[in-house]
Amino acid sequence: MGKPPFKAAGNRLSPGLTRRSAWQTTRRRDRRSIVCAMPVPEMIRIVSRDSPMALAQVERVRAELAARYPSLRTAVVPVRTTGDTWLGDLAQVEGKGAFTKEVDAALLAGEADLAVHCVKDIPADRPLPAGTAFAAFLERDDIRDALVHPDGLALDELPPGTRIGTSSVRRAAQLAALHPGLRCVPFRGNANRRLAKLAAGEADALLLAVSGLRRIGRPDVISDILGPETMCPPVGAGVLALQCRQDDTATIDAVAALNHPATYREITAERMFLHVLQGHCNSPIAGYATSHRNGDLSLRACVFTPDGKTVLNAHEWAGPLDPATLGTSVAVALLRQGARELIDGIAH
Repeated sequence: MGKPPFKAAGNRLSPGLTRRSAWQTTRRRDRRSIVCAMPVPEMIRIVSRDSPMALAQVERVRAELAARYPSLRTAVVPVRTTGDTWLGDLAQVEGKGAFTKEVDAALLAGEADLAVHCVKDIPADRPLPAGTAFAAFLERDDIRDALVHPDGLALDELPPGTRIGTSSVRRAAQLAALHPGLRCVPFRGNANRRLAKLAAGEADALLLAVSGLRRIGRPDVISDILGPETMCPPVGAGVLALQCRQDDTATIDAVAALNHPATYREITAERMFLHVLQGHCNSPIAGYATSHRNGDLSLRACVFTPDGKTVLNAHEWAGPLDPATLGTSVAVALLRQGARELIDGIAH
């Protein structure tokens, strides 16, 4: 994972930039934070995928920026990514990187100042593109998966042979383990396109992210919500990452004000876990970290065979340990159970 330009420190952000922030400085004085606001940029151009869900996510970012900096103007730079146009096996087009390559290219070319990504779409087995860094992670949304069934059936009510539309190897493996009588059929495309395919009868039910359906204003189609104990979510579920050019310190400092410290710790642990495992896009890997009220952080993770017949589990807690150490520890626990051989044995 590319090192973010800050580190979480309680309820504030400690700058980690080599050049002093021109935007905002925070000092501790008598256990209180005094924030000194400096002039803000006049405009921030935000690049994102052009799907309805991605653009809805950009609107959330724009709203949070506007609430903090009323004088700031923002503009949207939508791009079509390889992942949006290619509906086949992602392993043939750079895996998860297919959803970020064109967005990153626009950022690096100076066509935009800020990129908005779903963390789950950002590869963790390689560094961020050179010259870029995470500036913030927004507060996490719902991490759960949802079943969409036209007749409102729950997962446990589906009869054998029901066709479930999903191209997620993570979802398919867990469905195979829990309900071997159900049949997964490949379903690519954005959420709206998948809902249209369901309506056209190409599947009997769908699995989609709860947070995604809420972002596009379609929570009404949810017939069952699957908790993480039933369907372990992907690394980065429900989190938006804000990415900038490393040399654009003004934008970094502005955007860093939107960072959610607890989410930052969770994502740091999750992405380090995935980085150590070195999974690929055909690896059924799931994992999520949880921030607890006493300040502890826990991370639960699983690795599956595609048929769901082998499931490796690890669940660890960390108190004062840094999140990256927790992520490494959970990955090592799974590697000791044979995760490396399992992952390497899956074609990609």
